Amino acid sequence: MLEAVRLRLAASGVEPTPAHVAAALREEGRLLGDTEVLGVVTALRSELVGTGPLEPLLAAPDVTDVLVTAPDRIWVDRGAGLERTDLRFPDAAAVRRLAQRLAAVAGRRLDDARPWVDARLPDGTRLHAVLPPVAVGSTCLSLRVVRPRAFGLAELVAAGTVPPGGELLLRAMLEARLSYVISGGTGTGKTTLLSTLLGLVGPHERIVLAEDSAELRPDHPHVVRLETRPANQEGKGLVTLRDLVRQALRMRPDRLVVGEVRGPEVTDLLAALNTGHEGGCGTVHANAAADVPARLEALGSTAGLDRAALHSQLAAALSVVIHLVRDRDGRRRIAELHVLERDRAGLVTTLPAAVWSPGGFAHAPGWQRLRELCLRGGDAR
Repeated sequence: MLEAVRLRLAASGVEPTPAHVAAALREEGRLLGDTEVLGVVTALRSELVGTGPLEPLLAAPDVTDVLVTAPDRIWVDRGAGLERTDLRFPDAAAVRRLAQRLAAVAGRRLDDARPWVDARLPDGTRLHAVLPPVAVGSTCLSLRVVRPRAFGLAELVAAGTVPPGGELLLRAMLEARLSYVISGGTGTGKTTLLSTLLGLVGPHERIVLAEDSAELRPDHPHVVRLETRPANQEGKGLVTLRDLVRQALRMRPDRLVVGEVRGPEVTDLLAALNTGHEGGCGTVHANAAADVPARLEALGSTAGLDRAALHSQLAAALSVVIHLVRDRDGRRRIAELHVLERDRAGLVTTLPAAVWSPGGFAHAPGWQRLRELCLRGGDAR
């Protein structure tokens, strides 16, 4: 019945309003009461202009990710690891239709000629989809939910992301205007933590964000948000993250933020942090805090920056690495904070300064160095 009504509405080009749905049902020879008609309206609107069976999952306040690997295999992450749901699509064609419609809403193309898409929906939700035959068996759909507000620092402490008392150290870092990067794997909460920390920046400061996909939502009164843009069908109009970093430098930022350092823009960011832009920050993918210098070195090589020059800029630009992990039970937490130092060869290495423990950050060999940095503008008790 739903399929027949959907086809009639699509053929006529009208909105799935109660009146139009009732008319389509009558044409199908269906006599239903008001409650049933409203149920059909809700189902059709969800499919035609919403997210179909996924709508209740995306509306749930605790869901961060929704993943579809088959019509009857829908997974969610509520902050404690992936769990399978009982929801399902009618068939594989329904998953494909939803993926293509969401891509169109985001202004992107998704078809056999271009079988994948990575985009942001109007509400901020991050969309990634891959069509068969690249995705074997069924369209693979991944949705990353971006909440309209950032978590408060107290909420992250309550959730276990920040250990008890750890908020004092993080506040001291911000007050001292230390430049830092947040490292970690995919889904460890880097963007969430960065949004929270940016919300602690003084209201008189101007924050300029440069992001590949606008996901940061800091609770701050003065934020300028810049987002990259893909090339159009003619290959024109491309705006890269490196372009945004260069433009951001001309916008008088008090805090320059790169949502995710993933390419040649690392050279522009480090150069900016070496020319008086204190307190800059960003995120980077890395398996451990100690791997961050090597990761940045690899990214710098894509811009033609040699090893010695990269490490020289890195030593002067960054002060702290905050590393996040996900435990086996799916819980996200700050595993450690490292300070940066140079070895005898002039290369930058990291030194553990604070390590997560249930009772608060435990001091590590680099604690005194971190304390000295923080005392420039705050107390790191």
